[in-house]
Amino acid sequence: HQAATFQRISGGRLLLNVVTGGDPLEQKRFGDHLGHDQRYERTGEFLEILRGVVLPAGSGRRFDFKGRHYDIQGAQIDFGKWPLPDIFFGGASGAAQAVAARHVDTYLVWGESPATEAARVVHMRELAAAQGRRLSFGIRLHVISRDTEAQAWEQAERLLERLTPERIAQAQAILARTESAGQRRMNALHSDSGTAALTARRVRDLEISPHLWAGYGLVRGGAGTAIVGSHEQVASLIEEYHAVGFDHFILSGQPHVEEAYHFAEGALAILKSKGLLAA
Repeated sequence: HQAATFQRISGGRLLLNVVTGGDPLEQKRFGDHLGHDQRYERTGEFLEILRGVVLPAGSGRRFDFKGRHYDIQGAQIDFGKWPLPDIFFGGASGAAQAVAARHVDTYLVWGESPATEAARVVHMRELAAAQGRRLSFGIRLHVISRDTEAQAWEQAERLLERLTPERIAQAQAILARTESAGQRRMNALHSDSGTAALTARRVRDLEISPHLWAGYGLVRGGAGTAIVGSHEQVASLIEEYHAVGFDHFILSGQPHVEEAYHFAEGALAILKSKGLLAA
C-alpha cells in the first residue's frame, strides 16, 4: 500500500529495489534465522506475490498464494491508473540470479571491470531467456570526476590518506562475515593490494581496471569501486558500461554535494552532448 501511494503521488516515477540481506548477525537481530538460499527462496515468493496482488479495485478479483514462506488469501492492492513500479534487484549467487531471471525488471551489480560485467550481462540474459523474459541492467558505482586525471587521482589519494590500518581492519572484520556473494566479490578486489596501498601511499595500487578504483571498499560495504579520471575519462568508462548492456547508473561520491556538482558539470554534460541521457 505504501508503494501504491508513492506511485500515485510521484506520477508513476517510483522504482522498487528489493534487498534480501547478507549479514547473518544483522538478519538475526531482526528475527530472521533463515540461511542464504532460503532467504532468496522467500524473496522469490515475495516477488511472485507482489506481482499477483496488483489488481483493480473494481475487478472483484483477489489473489491467493501458498508457499513455503507465505500463505496469502484474498489479497489485492489497487495502483489506480499506474502500473506496478519496476523492480530492481541485485545478487551475485546462483540463488539470487535465479530469482532475478524469474521475477525482476532490472538486475543490479556493484561495479567491476567492463569485461567482467559484460560476461555477467550475457549470463543473466541467458537465464532470463530460459524463463521467457528479458532484463535491463543497472550498475552501482562511485565517481571522482575532475577537470584533469591528475586532479581526480589526487582526490582519491586524499580519501585514502584519511584511513588508518585500524579503521580498515575493523571494517574488513565486519565485511568478512558476510554471506553475500556480491560482497565477497567486492572484498576480493582489494584483498591483495589494500594494505600495500595504504602503507606505501600508492593510491593506484587499488586501480583494478583502467580508471576503476577499489579504495572505497576498504571501509565501505556494498559498492566498493569508483570511476576515477578526467570528465572525459569518466564519461568514456560510463559509455563502455552502457555498450555492454547497462542502462541504469546509480552513482555517488564524497563529499556528496560537491561531487555531484563536479560530475554534473563535467562528465554528465559530455554524456548529454552525445545524446546518451534518457529523456
